[in-house]
Amino acid sequence: MTKKAFLPLIAAGLVFSSFAAVEVNKQQTATAQAAKKSQWKIFNSPDGSFKVLMPGMPKSMSETKKTFMGEINLNIFLAKPEKQQVAYVVAYNDFPHSYGKLADPQVVLNNARDMALKTTKSRLVSQQDIRSYNNQPGQEIEYVNSAGKITRNRMFFAEGRLYQAMVITTEEQEKYLGKSIRGYLNSFQVVLRR
Repeated sequence: MTKKAFLPLIAAGLVFSSFAAVEVNKQQTATAQAAKKSQWKIFNSPDGSFKVLMPGMPKSMSETKKTFMGEINLNIFLAKPEKQQVAYVVAYNDFPHSYGKLADPQVVLNNARDMALKTTKSRLVSQQDIRSYNNQPGQEIEYVNSAGKITRNRMFFAEGRLYQAMVITTEEQEKYLGKSIRGYLNSFQVVLRR
């Protein structure tokens, strides 16, 4: 595997290894009424690179990892509504400038998908190529881990950065939260910095 192909795997691994520490609380099944009471608001990233509807103010985490190609900055934004077994997550990582300019977006997205499946020990349920509202290349995947957690993940590669908007929940919760999950994923927008 070349160094260029390996970097997206490291970045995706960083996203999921960092997220693995953040467990979705084991609480009682939420009712449809509890979902309606959540306070959905537009969240703009601190650097202005994306916006998304979130159920309240997300908790933010960031870390820098050293790799053979330079430092990778990982930023995670997490919102977990009370009384629901669901997490709404946006994560992004910057690649070193030279790699970000030269990388094939489809290779980056495929490697991120493969690393997500490997890191979470999950089974791929569905996959499709997508585009952001401003025509950035993306991929939507759904996968299930051995504990039955379902993850829906929309990934986009834009301006040398890998963005991931994810929802992690249970099959039972997904029945009640289908509209909220679709609304969250559909609201995610990459804001180009040019």
